[in-house]
Amino acid sequence: MKNILTIIAILFAASASALGQTRISGKVYDDLGPLAGVNVFILGSIEGAVSDTSGCFSFVSSRKGEQTLVASMLGYEDYRKVADVTSFQDLDIRMRLRSATIDEVVVCASTFSMGKSYQFKSMDAIDVVLSGNSCGDVVAAMQSLPGTQKVGENGRLYVRGGESWECQTYVNGMHVLVPYSTNVEGQSQRGRFSPFLFKGMSFSLGGYSGEYGQALSSVLPMETTDVAGDDKLGVSASLVDWNLGGTKAFKTSSLSFNAAYTDLHLYNAMFPDRVDWTRPYGKFAAEAQYKMELSRGGEMKSYAGYDYTSVGMNTEGRGLSLGEHNVYANAVVRTGFGKGYSFFAGAAESMVLSDIQGAMVAGDHYHNRRNEVHLKAEIKKSVSPLLKLSAGVEDYIRNSTTSYEATGYDLAYNVAAAHMDANVRVVPKLFLNVSVRGENVDYNNEWTVMPRATLSFVPGGKFQTSLMFGRYSQSPEDDYIARRSGKLFQSIADHAILSLQYSTSKTVFRLEPYYKKYSNLPLLSGGLYTSDGYGMSRGLDIFLEDASLIKNLIVTAAYSFNDSERLYLDFDAPRAPEYASRHNFRLSFKYGIGKCIVGLADSYASPRTFAAGKTPYYNSLDANFTYLPHPKVIIYASLNNILGRTNVYRIKPDGSQMAATRDRFFYLGIMVSLKNKNAYDVSNF
Repeated sequence: MKNILTIIAILFAASASALGQTRISGKVYDDLGPLAGVNVFILGSIEGAVSDTSGCFSFVSSRKGEQTLVASMLGYEDYRKVADVTSFQDLDIRMRLRSATIDEVVVCASTFSMGKSYQFKSMDAIDVVLSGNSCGDVVAAMQSLPGTQKVGENGRLYVRGGESWECQTYVNGMHVLVPYSTNVEGQSQRGRFSPFLFKGMSFSLGGYSGEYGQALSSVLPMETTDVAGDDKLGVSASLVDWNLGGTKAFKTSSLSFNAAYTDLHLYNAMFPDRVDWTRPYGKFAAEAQYKMELSRGGEMKSYAGYDYTSVGMNTEGRGLSLGEHNVYANAVVRTGFGKGYSFFAGAAESMVLSDIQGAMVAGDHYHNRRNEVHLKAEIKKSVSPLLKLSAGVEDYIRNSTTSYEATGYDLAYNVAAAHMDANVRVVPKLFLNVSVRGENVDYNNEWTVMPRATLSFVPGGKFQTSLMFGRYSQSPEDDYIARRSGKLFQSIADHAILSLQYSTSKTVFRLEPYYKKYSNLPLLSGGLYTSDGYGMSRGLDIFLEDASLIKNLIVTAAYSFNDSERLYLDFDAPRAPEYASRHNFRLSFKYGIGKCIVGLADSYASPRTFAAGKTPYYNSLDANFTYLPHPKVIIYASLNNILGRTNVYRIKPDGSQMAATRDRFFYLGIMVSLKNKNAYDVSNF
């Protein structure tokens, strides 16, 4: 692809000369040497270029006469030169460092941000779709990052020794009660949202500010795309799913829809596995969005999504059948007012209806209905280039009804919260974020106060280091609250994280040791739950992404070491939780050649300890291939676990093993744009 772009650039340059256009060129540097990533452009035009690793830039301009040339880069004063355009050749541009303001500094400690809305870019929607092991799933793509642990029997996100329910998902700042679709044990539960829905995802592994609560270990905030400027229509199909999506653009708003159907009947017939299916996995999903631009740079976004998942199998002498309806909707408004103020307000509702036949024994029936209304409001103010303040309030209104044979419960409660944050530039290059969050759960009627602070040293565009401390709380799951003994307090996790990061235009390296201390974890005692549980988790995450070794090759390595121990749920003594593996490592290669992209990735996880024994280590070698036969068409294929290793996920109480239901998974799909310019816009949104 890059070779094709190079040829096109050469042909464009030749035609530009023939038309009398002017070539503008030069080199950008500072006191330490050449600067990469500097934007150089003609003011008032779209003509420009970005300096390469040698600091060099070159582009052609159709402008005549006197023009203004601008060189701009975060952390430096803008360079401007006013002269005849013909004199903008072989320029030497020296950039001068400038003391950054609060709004210009992005502290990315313990956070991996992706997409157009963030500076540190690790992957965007098309990378998620075409990742060798994700098959288009946001959650699976996140598991390629350090800090996550491989738990194959359900595929959920487990971060830094924390349970899956300790990681919470937010869409446009609003909470999602259940971000996964249901599935039987031994099969991954996919995320509910299409990656094309989002312009940015910011996966925080810990140490997040006071804005986010009800998450002990990590948060996954995702920001949907903005108002579309043109109409879109696209389809995609594979061996397992089919999708249709489109957008109708108006002057200051747009309306989008998406429908998807997943069915494994055909796939299981072609590639049988080790399960006696009575109803292979099937899912129908539909989504709609309406977005509108408001005055003063504001916006309104609304989203509604519904999916129904069903699956059935014969196991352990009974017929297990699952069906789940999942509804999620939100609406948010962002707008500015007064001098430097911005206001956010949002409302979201989540509802999940689950029915299971044969849950424990043949012929039984389990039913669960969960509902949450999330209300939120926040005000931000840039007081000066040295100080930025924010404050907000929110409420989680929850209820849950469960019935199993002759037992069950009906539970209703709410979590009220408030927070205040301050971002301060202490001195040039040294920044401090301090926040405090308070939460009140009405069934206890007690406040939990959580101070948090992050101190960051950002000497330039390449290096930053941060030290973070904070307290985080989360209500126990509804089943535990309904079976509580006396007061069941919110679970607490205290985070301490040191983050070191070095980044250039082609290399990112990050090193993060961390320590978490848990208290008030739910602990089963005499058939009821108390808040007497506790635990700890400590470890080290290392991440490296490099594109400088070989042209068109991107190499990524992620390693996580975790040592965790806790006493909670039905544990009779402190020990490592069953989901935790001590070592997780992933190495991936992505190489582009012509119209093709080839990917190869290897994932490893050390053995996990269960009461009846240890699993073998986990390993999977995955490959993927992408071909663009036309700008509007993408053909994608992937094969997971090429070597066919039988990975064991659990050791059951009787000592038997639960292995993956199939050793390999082959995926073949095609995405076609019917209206817009690029196949990767096929969606939908």
